[in-house]
Order: sequence, then C-alpha cells, then structure tokens
Amino acid sequence: MGTELFVCVWLGLHGVAPGADTLTVMGWNLENFFDWRNDSTSVSDADFSSWGERHWTRKRFYAKCHAIAKSVLWVASETGRLPDIIGVEEVEHAFVLRRLLDSTLLRKLDYRYVHFDSSDRRGIDVALLYRTSVLERVEARPCHLYEPDGSVMQTRDILLCRFRRRGREPDADGFSGPLSGPEEDLAVLVNHHPSKYGGAAVSEPRRRIAVERLRFLADSLSAAGVRRIIALGDFNDTPAHPVYRLLEPALIPLHTELYLQGEGTIKYDGKWDLIDHFYVSPAILYGDSGAEPGRRRGSPSVRMRVLSIPFLLVPDTAHAGLKPFRTYVGPRYTGGVSDHLPIWMEWVD
Repeated sequence: MGTELFVCVWLGLHGVAPGADTLTVMGWNLENFFDWRNDSTSVSDADFSSWGERHWTRKRFYAKCHAIAKSVLWVASETGRLPDIIGVEEVEHAFVLRRLLDSTLLRKLDYRYVHFDSSDRRGIDVALLYRTSVLERVEARPCHLYEPDGSVMQTRDILLCRFRRRGREPDADGFSGPLSGPEEDLAVLVNHHPSKYGGAAVSEPRRRIAVERLRFLADSLSAAGVRRIIALGDFNDTPAHPVYRLLEPALIPLHTELYLQGEGTIKYDGKWDLIDHFYVSPAILYGDSGAEPGRRRGSPSVRMRVLSIPFLLVPDTAHAGLKPFRTYVGPRYTGGVSDHLPIWMEWVD
C-alpha cells in the first residue's frame, strides 16, 4: 500500500474524519469467496479447491484477500473514513473472514466479524465486519427463511446484528460509553436473496418469501423499540420489482435515484443493473423528530453511492465502457475480485 493511502487510513482511525455522529456502511457481494481447501459437502466447494475444476489455490485465495482489503482502504482514501460496518455476501465460512482480517493490512485495524453457517446448497453465507472502536455488539443471530411447508429453505439466512454506538457526548454523570436502551440501538440486516436460477416461476416466490421475512424482522425490531434499522445486501433483482413495496413504510429504499440514473452494481449484456440495495427505517431517513411522509429532513442525513473503485473495473471488450473485474470468467482465472461493485452509505445521526 502506498504511503499516501496509509496516512489517510491512519488519520481516519484517529479522528480526522467525519464526526462521531457519522456512520458509514459498505455492502459487497464477494463472489465465491471460498478458501482453497475441499473441506465441506457443498456443491461448490470441490470446484473451488486446489484440485478442483477452478484450480483455486492458496496463492489465488490470498491475492483475493489482499484485493478486498485494498478496496476497503481505498474507501477510506476516497471518503475520509473507514467503513464502520461492512456487510458481505458469498463467503464460505468464518475461516475466510479470519484470514481476511489477519493476513492483510486490515490486521492493523479494529475490525471484528460476525458469521453463522447457513443451509445454502452452494455453501455460501452472509457476514458482517464492524469496527469495535465505533460500535459495541449487543446481539447477533441468523434468521432463517422458511418454505411454505415450514421447513428451512436451503438458502442464505438474513443476518441480524444489533449495535450500540461508542464515543457519544458524556451524559449528566460524565459517562460517554455505549448508549443504552433499544431506542438508541442500531440494527443491521444483511441479505442475499435467492437468485433467478430456475426461471421466474421458481425463483420469484422464493424471493418474495425473503422480502416478507425481511419486513417481519423490521416490524419485530420496531415493536421491540429498535427504531434505527439498516437493511443491505444482494437482493438479486432491481428496485423496479413491485415485491419491494412490501418493505414500505418499515424500510425505505435509498437507491431509487441511482437506479433511475442508470447506475448499477453488476453488468449483464452491456447493461448495468442495480441489484445491491440499501433500505433504512424512517427514524434514520427522517430523523427522530419525524417528518411528513415522502419528505426528508432539510439537510441530507443519508446518502448512498455505488463505489466505482478503479482497480475493480476492466474494459468491456464486448460492449462499451467498463465492467466489474471478476476472479473467474467461466473456468478461466482472471485475477479480479467480484462480478459486483460495492455499495456505500453515509448516515449523519
């Protein structure tokens, strides 16, 4: 890493960045972030091993780890602040997260991970990284999706994490530690909804179940007094699909304007599509004092962007412009990171 970038990260860690009331969140589908060992019975693990069809070696795995870490540090350079929370999809298990945090420059930082194994057929899960200097973890649990017959769906769980913020102004007793009480908590829900594999007739009902489950979790958190909720992840469909109306008014999309402007996180047949989303609760979007429906506070409190990180893009030789730099194109190793670009949001509380 260059000296300039390291200095920027160092300054961000030591407070030369947005104030304590600013929170930044990054979301990213890491596309088949497997280790190089064939150590499970999932349908993808054998392929992503040293002896598998993809010849996924230890060297290639660590190259991907370093590229992911470099991307996180680029965000710090670009925005002036490290992401406080990073929600990720398509990770194999806790081992790859430990290696990411222990073997790259991220080891110098204060990130911890949250992960639970799911029943996904491909052996991929969602996970979350967070900065311990900014947030105290209060709760973490996987939330299964269920088939109509009541059995657990063999797909990714929704990861629910609840945090309390550190570094606030001292209270009347001079205490400036984590805020107490569910009304001051922040809940984060990391999603990776079922894909379109098998066609619309098969996949759309599964994604509807995922959206309904997400709405149920948001309502349950709100009923328990948790008003500040962020949902993010790979929803495997664009914001235009009417199913996402089920989330409102409990969760409100941040990505509408980006979608209407033609921005996206994946590129298919030369067209960008936005399938990685952020949703937030009204208390985040409108503020604790509330606001008229459809109106935000006078000054923008929340903003979202797609992160077009230069080294995560390559020329699109089949179409115009650029496209995400993937790890593999078919069976051919190309040395990139993902078919998705990351998303990012900043919230001034």
